[in-house]
Amino acid sequence: MDTGREPLWQEEPAARPRMAEPVRTAAVRAVIIVAVTLIQAMVAFLCTLSGSWLAFPAVLGTVAGTVVATWAVLDVWVTRQVWVQRHGVRSQPSSTARELRRERRQARRRQRRERPATPADRAAA
Repeated sequence: MDTGREPLWQEEPAARPRMAEPVRTAAVRAVIIVAVTLIQAMVAFLCTLSGSWLAFPAVLGTVAGTVVATWAVLDVWVTRQVWVQRHGVRSQPSSTARELRRERRQARRRQRRERPATPADRAAA
């Protein structure tokens, strides 16, 4: 049934390509670990405020969770670097940048050719 309205959801092409599968897996794992660690830290804080016996084990768990979360975030970075190294990144230099470099190179060559020979150049030859 067409009501004449614009649809609420419109598909748009992604601005960037998706992450590689191993990198995405590591990132999801890291986010879950960081979220659990933050919850653990909140529990430890609240247990400390209430004076509960659970405060000390919760703080120890939070410290351990922080170490694991740091490791997980580093794993995302390392996994991404390894993936890029193995599979490469398809990059194409800008044609305008390439053209400018070519023009500068040609201008330098022309200057060298057009420069009059100095007495030092003649002695070296």
